[in-house]
Amino acid sequence: MNEGADEAPLPGGERGWGEGGIRHRAPAGHTHRARSLRHEATDAERKFWGAVRAGRLNGWKFRRQVPIGRYIVDFACPAGRLIVELDGSQHAEQRLYDAARTHFLQSQGYRVMRFWNNEFLTNFEGAMSMVSHALTPHHPLPNPSPLQGEGL
Repeated sequence: MNEGADEAPLPGGERGWGEGGIRHRAPAGHTHRARSLRHEATDAERKFWGAVRAGRLNGWKFRRQVPIGRYIVDFACPAGRLIVELDGSQHAEQRLYDAARTHFLQSQGYRVMRFWNNEFLTNFEGAMSMVSHALTPHHPLPNPSPLQGEGL
């Protein structure tokens, strides 16, 4: 393989991962594992993907089953620096692992949102509203209007 081939930008200077993209190599085997996870999606993952793919959530682009460091996250919005995890019952048994994983992802500049699969499926609109809100830029209120006769 050509050394540096993965560093060459696409036309227009893009790297193919979107603005703010993930720019590191996944550990050996992660790409294959991520691909197989995409084919074994849960009902909640399929529903979420249908709602966000191709910029359907206010133009925000998501990727699914994304290797980040030694982990594979369910969904990542690189430009919004947001990760959405849809957890099945097995996560109740692995709280310490999930906490370490979340800590690592936060150290990489991501915010992590977690939903239980059943919670997501029974309150889809509420969960999607929370994700949308997390991607909405939060600007402080502008300075109050100047008193009459003062200001500009």
